[in-house]
Amino acid sequence: MTRDLTTDPTPNPTTDPTPDLTPLLAPEGVVVIGASRQAGKLGAAMARSLAAFPGARALVNARRPDPEQGVYATVADAAAHTDGRLDLAVLCVPAPGCADALAEAAAAGCRAALVCAGGFGEAGPEGEEHADALCRVARETGVRLLGPNTSGFFAPHLGLTASFVPAAGQLPAGDIAVVAASGGVNHALSFDLVAAGNGISIGVGIGAGLDVSAADVLEHLAHDGRTTAVALHLETVPDGRRLVAAVRRVAEAKPVVALVVGRSDVGDFARSHTGALATSWRTTRAALSQAGAVVVDDERELVDALTALSRVRLRPQPDPGLGIVTAQAGPGLLLADRAGTDGIRMPELTGATRGTLAGLLPPLTYQSNPVDTGRPAETFARVLGTTAADPQVDLLAVYALTEPDSVDLASAAQDAGLGADSPAVVVVGGLPEDVTDQRARLHKAGIPALTGPASAANAVRALVTDARQRALGEAEDGPFPGWASATGGAVSASDGHPPESSAPAVPVPPGPLDEDAAKAYLTELGIRTPPRVACDSRADAHAALRQLGGPVAVKVLDAAILHKTEIGGVHLGVRTPEELDAALDAVGTGRRYLVEAMAPAGVDLVLGVRRDPVFGPVVLAGLGGTAAEALADVAIRLAPLSVAEAAGMPDDLAARALLDGWRGGPVLDRAEFGRVVAALAAALAANPHTAEIEINPLRLTADGLTALDAVIVPMTEENDHA
Repeated sequence: MTRDLTTDPTPNPTTDPTPDLTPLLAPEGVVVIGASRQAGKLGAAMARSLAAFPGARALVNARRPDPEQGVYATVADAAAHTDGRLDLAVLCVPAPGCADALAEAAAAGCRAALVCAGGFGEAGPEGEEHADALCRVARETGVRLLGPNTSGFFAPHLGLTASFVPAAGQLPAGDIAVVAASGGVNHALSFDLVAAGNGISIGVGIGAGLDVSAADVLEHLAHDGRTTAVALHLETVPDGRRLVAAVRRVAEAKPVVALVVGRSDVGDFARSHTGALATSWRTTRAALSQAGAVVVDDERELVDALTALSRVRLRPQPDPGLGIVTAQAGPGLLLADRAGTDGIRMPELTGATRGTLAGLLPPLTYQSNPVDTGRPAETFARVLGTTAADPQVDLLAVYALTEPDSVDLASAAQDAGLGADSPAVVVVGGLPEDVTDQRARLHKAGIPALTGPASAANAVRALVTDARQRALGEAEDGPFPGWASATGGAVSASDGHPPESSAPAVPVPPGPLDEDAAKAYLTELGIRTPPRVACDSRADAHAALRQLGGPVAVKVLDAAILHKTEIGGVHLGVRTPEELDAALDAVGTGRRYLVEAMAPAGVDLVLGVRRDPVFGPVVLAGLGGTAAEALADVAIRLAPLSVAEAAGMPDDLAARALLDGWRGGPVLDRAEFGRVVAALAAALAANPHTAEIEINPLRLTADGLTALDAVIVPMTEENDHA
C-alpha cells in the first residue's frame, strides 16, 4: 500500500519535485532500535552490518539496556550519549511496535527511518492497521520512511551497510546504482554487477514502499555525482506518471536500465480489445521506454547493459552503425547474427577503410564488416583504430581470445584509442583468471569488457537503444515526448504529471454512443469513415441499400453492444434486397440498423486510447481483428503524444512488414497514421468524461486509413480508476 498524500494537512517532503533523501541514504549518524545480542535476531544482524559505518552509531534496546556497552533504553538517551546527529533510525522491532518506535525516533531528532519487518499490508486487516499507524507517524513528523518488508540498502563509498545480508558489506564502491522493488533483488543484482567487474554507488530495496518509492530514489540519483548509470527493477507502480517523470529526469543525464516483472500477468482492464491487450506489464515497459529507459528482458541482459552504459554512451542518433572486428570468425558471426536480429545497422566499410585494412591483414580475411583478422598479430591495434574511425561506424564490437604471445587485448584497445570518444565493447575469451585481469584493465580504461558474444550483443543493443531514444527525445524537444506539443509547452513540475491538454479539442457528446455517433465524432477529428446510413426501420435499410449500392455491411446499432460479431450482429457483402432481408432477420426485429458501404480489402489494425489506472491516458496500436488478441503484437505509448512520435509506433510491431507493401499490399503513410493516433490521443486527454475510444478495425487500403468500427466508452464508477 502507499500512503494517501491527498489528505495530508501538512507539508510533506514526498510532494516536493526533488525530495531530499540525504538523511536516509547518506546520514550523519545511525541508530538501531531493537538491537540484540542474539546472533539470529534481526537487530543483531543490523548492528553487525552497521559496525563498519564511520559516522555516529548508537544502539537501543528498551528491554535490555546496557549503557556501559553502548546500548540505551531510549533513542533520546542514545542521542544524548552519541557524538554527531542521529539522522537514520533502523527499526528492528515487530510490526505492532514500529509506529511507536518511529515516533520515538522522530522526537529524538531522526529524520529518516528504515523498517525491515514484515507483517503490514501483506498480513491482512491487522497488518493494514499497523501500516496505517506507521504512515500516520511519518506524515505527522515528516520522517522519510524506507520499507517495510525490505532487506535494506547499502552505500559502499560511505561504508554504510544498512542490510541484514552480511556479504553486502563487501560490495566494492563504484558508479552503478540499483533501485529495486525487492530487497532480495537489490542484493542479487548488485552481486551480479560486481561479478561482471562493476562497483556499486548505492543499492536500495524499496520493499512495501509505504513512503519512499522508486521515483523518490530516482529523483535523488538524478543529482548524485557518484552514479553514472541506474538499474531499475519494478514489480508494481503506485504512481505511473511520477515514475515516468523521474525516469525521464535521470535518463537525460545518465542511462537507466529497467527490468519489469509481470510478463505473464494479463491483468483485468476493460472489456474492449484495447483493455485486454494493454496489460500492466506491457504498459509499464512501454512507458519506461518512452521516458528514455533501456528496457531489458532479464537480469543477465540488465547486467550486460549496465556494464556498457556505465562507461560509454553513444551520441543521440536514430540509427547508429555497428562495426565488428573479430579475431575468430565464428564468434564474430554470432555477434553479427544477433545484431541483424536486433535490427542494428551494420554498414559496409568505406573504400578508404578497406584499403587501409588490406595493408594490415592477410589477403584471405574478410574485411568489409565484420572484419575478420584471423589470428591477431602486431597490427591488431591499428585494425581496431582504423575500423572504429570509419565514418559509418558509431560503435565497435571486438572479440578475441586471450593469447598473450599474439596480442595483449587490453593494450591493443587502449592503443587504438577506444573508450569514451571512440565507443566500443570488447569480448574477452579465455580462462577465468586471464579474463579477469584483461577485463579489469579494460574497465580501468573506460572500455566495457564482456565475457561472451551473447553478453556483448546485449551491451550493443542497450547502447544503440539508448542512442535512439535520446535522439527521439531531442526531436520532441520536451521533458516528456508529446507533452509539450500537446499542452502548449506547459508541464507541471510539482508532481510529474502533464496537464491533460490546453489545446482546443472536439468535445465527445454525452452518454453512450452507438457506432454511427462514434464514427461521426471520428469524422470531426479528421479520421476517414465509410459512407453509411443509420436506419430506424427495415424500410430505411432498403432505402439505404439503394442509396449506397452494394456491397454493404449491415450491423446492429446499439450503444450497449460493444462486440457485435459475437451476437451475430454483423453481416457483410450484402448486395440485393433479398440478402438485406436475410441480414435484417438475422440481426433481429425491433432494432436499429447501420447500413454501410463496404471498404476495399487491406490490412486491419486496432487503434485504441484508454485511461490506464496507473499511467493515465494510454495509446495502443497493433494488428486488428481477431489477430489482435491471438498475437498481441502491439505498440503502446502514453498520451498525449506528438504526430512524429505516434508515426513511429508501427516500428515496434513484429508484423510491420505487412504495412510496407507486403506482396503488393498497401503501404502505410506514417504521417497519416501519426495524425490519426495523435488526434485520438488528444481527444481522450481533453475529454475527462471519456474512458476509452477504440477503432477496430482501422483498415489500411490503397486509399489510406479508414475506421470500419468505433467504440467510445464514457466514464462510469466501474472504470473510473485513473
